[in-house]
Amino acid sequence: MSDTDTTHWIATVPFTDLARRRRTRVEIGDGAVALFLVGDRVFAFDDTCVHKGRSLSRGVVWRGRVVCPAHQWAFDPETGRAEGRDECQPVHDVRVVDGVVLVDPRPRSQEEI
Repeated sequence: MSDTDTTHWIATVPFTDLARRRRTRVEIGDGAVALFLVGDRVFAFDDTCVHKGRSLSRGVVWRGRVVCPAHQWAFDPETGRAEGRDECQPVHDVRVVDGVVLVDPRPRSQEEI
């Protein structure tokens, strides 16, 4: 697939909105995705935490990790892996095209990470 192929991608929010807030929650199909700006890169997680079921979009980015507000587990934004844990938060591929954040509605498989 080319970098400009957007056939299965979902347009979510303007990048400028995410840049201002650094995190946000977007509805995609039947679920929600948490978007985070870490440095100059955008990352997307299933919004519901794998551990306590809390909304990750209410968490923070700290030392390059996404931290859940319920139990302070820190997730790697690239892989979704929790530090020191076996659990892995589902992650989605993200692109920014023409100033809009696009999210693949299908989480990446563990083999792709």
